[in-house]
Amino acid sequence: MEILIVLAAVIFLPLLWVVVQYNSLVALRNHITESWSNVDTELKRRYDLIPNLVATVKGYAAHEREVLERVTELRNRCLSNRGAPQDQAKDENQLVDALKRLLVVVENYPQLKADQHFLKLQQELINTENRIQAARRFYNGNVRDYRNKCESFPGNLVAQMFHFQPVEFFSVPPAMKEVPDVSFG
Repeated sequence: MEILIVLAAVIFLPLLWVVVQYNSLVALRNHITESWSNVDTELKRRYDLIPNLVATVKGYAAHEREVLERVTELRNRCLSNRGAPQDQAKDENQLVDALKRLLVVVENYPQLKADQHFLKLQQELINTENRIQAARRFYNGNVRDYRNKCESFPGNLVAQMFHFQPVEFFSVPPAMKEVPDVSFG
């Protein structure tokens, strides 16, 4: 009887350990998927704001066509990109740079900087950028936990055994951090 108990423990405990490790890796992978959907939602919010922002700027700065077209082109590219986070990050970084250039153009138009519709759009973009960064931090925290589990012993044994794939961080700086001061005189 004791031999059966010892034999069961020798077989059951390692099996239980593998099941627990596997389930924790699956849970972390699911957290990554969930947190990516939060990032994706906030990015879509940004994409929805951009056409309004471009249209408002276009009304004041029609001759800045190249900058406006570049922002629109990159917005459309980002909107259609459904690839891996590192692939999307390349497009997102280009979009952020283009948005920064657009906001530099705005500096040349005092009437635009004072336009209430533009200011509202600009504030909404700032709020969206903050939400994107919060979602990005949450996603990257989940990626960190998953990678730690997959790369450290003994979790790496189960990760390799069941072919858990590596996941990359998502790194995109905000397009803007705060509303610039508006001077009326």
